Amino acid sequence: MVKIIVRNLLIILCYTLCSEQVMGQIQHDSFIEKLLKKHPDRFSEILKTPEKYNIQILYTKIDRNLKNEPHFKTYAYRVNRGEYFYPASTVKLLAVVLAFEKLNRLGIDKDTPMLTEAARPEQTKVASDSSSQNGLPSVAHYAKKVLLASDNDAFNRLYEFIGQEEFNEGLLKKGYKGVRIVHRLESSIGSENNRYTNPIKFVQDGKVIYEQPERYSPRTYFANKPILRGIGYMDGGKMVDEPFAFTEKNCFPLEEQHQVLKAIFFPAQTLAQQRFDLKESDYRFLYQYMSQFPVETSFPANYTDDYYDGSVKYLLFGATQTRLPRHIRLFNKSGEAYGYLLDNAYIADFEKGIEFMLSAVIYVNEDGVFNDDQYEYKTMGLPFMANLGKTIFEYELSRKRMVRPDLERFEVEYDK
Repeated sequence: MVKIIVRNLLIILCYTLCSEQVMGQIQHDSFIEKLLKKHPDRFSEILKTPEKYNIQILYTKIDRNLKNEPHFKTYAYRVNRGEYFYPASTVKLLAVVLAFEKLNRLGIDKDTPMLTEAARPEQTKVASDSSSQNGLPSVAHYAKKVLLASDNDAFNRLYEFIGQEEFNEGLLKKGYKGVRIVHRLESSIGSENNRYTNPIKFVQDGKVIYEQPERYSPRTYFANKPILRGIGYMDGGKMVDEPFAFTEKNCFPLEEQHQVLKAIFFPAQTLAQQRFDLKESDYRFLYQYMSQFPVETSFPANYTDDYYDGSVKYLLFGATQTRLPRHIRLFNKSGEAYGYLLDNAYIADFEKGIEFMLSAVIYVNEDGVFNDDQYEYKTMGLPFMANLGKTIFEYELSRKRMVRPDLERFEVEYDK
């Protein structure tokens, strides 16, 4: 028993040390809380009962030396790995980077047409995509739709390409131990059927260059104990008076979200184990489409009319429908579901020479009922995200830097 306890403590210590190496020393102090309390007009209501809103925040301050090498200091507010939140669409960023990694292992270009077959009744085929430039689906086009508009079907197709077991085991090997990706999004497919993923073909000039059969995950990746929330949920239009179960839902803790973000934007300063095997062209793609506005997009062409600048930009902008400044860019992946609102962003102001990373989650479900579409996203969630981003941004404006950062690496050319 003593050996087991000691082993577990060593594992926890190792994880903590790795986390601090990756993000810089994590300050579990009152820095963020004090900053928020300076703005009672923005946060007084939420700060009265932060536990009610399940708020968690990670903020990384970035300072560069004369060689433009970044150094990090990360502050945490209420970050608790034991306090589950539903990660919603933030898991889609994982699908994009893992799909790129898999293509690199296979030696396949991300623009190569990917045809999805169906091997089971609940699965669906994809042989064309009218929203792409050539009318064909590809990992690149799915990734664009994920990053620009958080498209659920695009995520599902990447999930099917990666496979449930490969998705989870790949992240575990990299040290992202708190992540569980177990299901497609906005899909009625049950937990058992999510273990099966579709057959897939990559074709080039009419020839199949890679064929992947249907995959099945022999392992399950559910939580090891029940995760129950709320007082009830709607099912088929009827109220069920018992807590809603998240036990078999995806999980992506805030620390891991922040670490993944850092691995994408600062791979050289990330532990080798936690890096993704990406090409420089993959990084350029991610930087472009994580920050590009819909109006700057050529394909899908309808994004220009169907989405406004701030559609998926929660931090700092609060999903505002007004035109956003072009010199400030959120390289982010946000999420919204079951009353949970999240954003995970590297934020840069190219005019003022400001950069920082910010990740946050808030839970806004006053009635405690799930699937009733009665969530306070607009009245509580988005204002909180906008005010949080604004508060950190204002602090960044006011603090002195010894060296102005050279942000050329993150300046990209947009579609239009």
